[in-house]
This record gives sequence, structure tokens and C-alpha cells, in this order.
Amino acid sequence: MAEYSGAMTPSRGFVSDNSSGAHPAILEAIAAANAGHVTSYGGDPETARLEEASRAEFGETSVIFPMMNGTGANVAALRAMARPHQAVICAETAHLSIDETAAPEAIAGLKLLGVPTPDGKLIPEIAATKLVDPADVPHAPWPAVISITQATELGTVYTPQEVGVLADFAHENGMLLHMDGSRLANAAASLDLGLGEISLDCGVDVLCFGANKNGALFGEAVVFREPELAEGFEVLRKGSLQLASKMRFVSAQLNALLEGGLWRELAGNANRMAAALSEAAAWIEGVEIAQETQANVVFLAMELEKARAFARRCEPHRPLVFELGGVGLIRLVASWDTQIEDVDKLVTELTTAAHDH
Repeated sequence: MAEYSGAMTPSRGFVSDNSSGAHPAILEAIAAANAGHVTSYGGDPETARLEEASRAEFGETSVIFPMMNGTGANVAALRAMARPHQAVICAETAHLSIDETAAPEAIAGLKLLGVPTPDGKLIPEIAATKLVDPADVPHAPWPAVISITQATELGTVYTPQEVGVLADFAHENGMLLHMDGSRLANAAASLDLGLGEISLDCGVDVLCFGANKNGALFGEAVVFREPELAEGFEVLRKGSLQLASKMRFVSAQLNALLEGGLWRELAGNANRMAAALSEAAAWIEGVEIAQETQANVVFLAMELEKARAFARRCEPHRPLVFELGGVGLIRLVASWDTQIEDVDKLVTELTTAAHDH
């Protein structure tokens, strides 16, 4: 085995916004928080600041809890919203359903009721297909939560109106609305709205606010719209293995994103680079835009073998290629640090692969 001989040459790709590093302001915030001894488990000045920042961004009644990661945040949030014998309605393509193994089922004990959607977004008419006739109880799992992803795994964005309609539907049917906001910043930036304006203000009951995909080193947060919904969550967070002993380092990162609007700057750049990529790809013969680009995720379609050849040309940042009816579906994700030269390079590789006979 060859010995490590020094730092790797920095490079950027479009595999995932999880692949990007941390923004310098995030690292500076962590360094600034790394001074002296403070109370552990959230009794620190950074977490107190975060509570103020949350009220400013998400509403005066909101309650925020720093978490370690996105899957843990989602599972812990759902544990607070439903009992183990109940169910969660979500899109078939939801990260909760396809990319978190069986964590909701194994840890929260909840049945996920996935439904097909044309664009990754739920609407009341689709969600209603999973409602249970009272006559089927106790044999069928009773839906207690509707979970939506903002932005969706297909890169689409819910408008405030769409979220509000779903919230009304959920509440009218005795359910709560959960939002997986791993790319909430990208969705908000695409609509030129605030984080709260496209989530809690629209009737979302519990939000999982993502930071990892938008410049953080680690850490997420669960935000409750009302204090009553958060009762007992301190215990659930601990029991879900999400209580950070040195919480100040999670809170410091979230403060850096929320205070001063850094989240918008970073997400805005990712969205612009995705839009530039989508616009350029649309001009390449043999390449089609498979899904309208609304945030920082781009889906392209081309001949399957050419799509695979393109992916190989992108090594070591090989994008995901899915086979769909004999067509290659390529997922490309722009990040907070993506630059226009990265887009130009990718478009060159895409053009070469598309025209290669």
C-alpha cells in the first residue's frame, strides 16, 4: 500500500452537496467557540444565541434543538410527533424513505406509507390515498404525520401556498406536518423568501433544518413551531443518540449560518451554478432536462451508455446514474463552493460523452 505523501489536490464535483467542505466562516465560528470551559449539553452561550436566532428566523414561539445529523434529526422529530404503532405519509422518493435505511421503522417504530408523485411533491389528493378507514383499525397503521422534503429529492421546491394547503389537510385529518429541510436554504433562496416563510409560517409543525449541505462541518437542528409540541423532546433527543455533549460547536455553526444571512449567500450560489449547468446542458444535442431545475439539483437524461460514459469521465467525482426505461438519468448537485469553471468543465465532459460514437 502506498504511503500518504501529503495533502490531496483540491477538486470539486457534482456528486452531492455533502461532498463539499465547510465554509471558512463556519470554521472560524467553531474556533471562536473553542475557548475555555462552558456548561455542556446546551447550557452554553452559543446555544443561547441560537435560541434567539431561531426566534428571529422561525418565529417567537419556535423552539430549536441542535442535533448531530439529518437522519437522527428526522427520526427524533418523528418520535415526538407519533406513537410507534402509527404511520407517516411521504413521497416514494423522500430521503426519509429511500436513503435512511430502516431508521424510522427500527428506531421510531413508525410505518412509512410512500406514495408515487410526478415531481417529488405531495399534494392533498395524493396524501389522501393513504388515509385509513376507521373500520380497518387496529389492522392498518393509522397515519399521524405527513412528511415533506424541502427542496425535494427531485430538486423541486414547495411554494408557501403548497405547504399551507398540505398543512391544512393534515390538521383537518388529525395529523401533523413534518418537513425534512436538508436543503431548506436552497428552497428559500430560490423563492427569495426566509427560512420560516416557507416552513413554520405555512403551518409546518416540526422542521428539521439542514446545515451540512450548505457549508457546515456537521450538525442540524429540529425546530418546533410551538412549545407544546416540544414537550419531552429533551428526553427523546437523548434517547435518539442526538444529544451533543459539546453542543456549543453545533450551535456555533448554526449561528454563523443564521446570523447575517450567510445561509442565503451560500445556497444562492449553489442554485445559480445549478441553473447555469441546466441552461448549458439544454443546448447539448442528445441531452434533455429531465426535471425542471428549481434549486441546486439538476437531473439530465441521455442514452444510457453515454450517461455511464459521462459519469466515468467525471472521476473521481462520479455522479449518480439511474436506469429508467433504458434511459440514463443523471443527478448532478451544485454546492455552496461550486464555481463557474466547474460548470464549464462538466459541460465539456457532457458534450464529449453525448457526441461520442
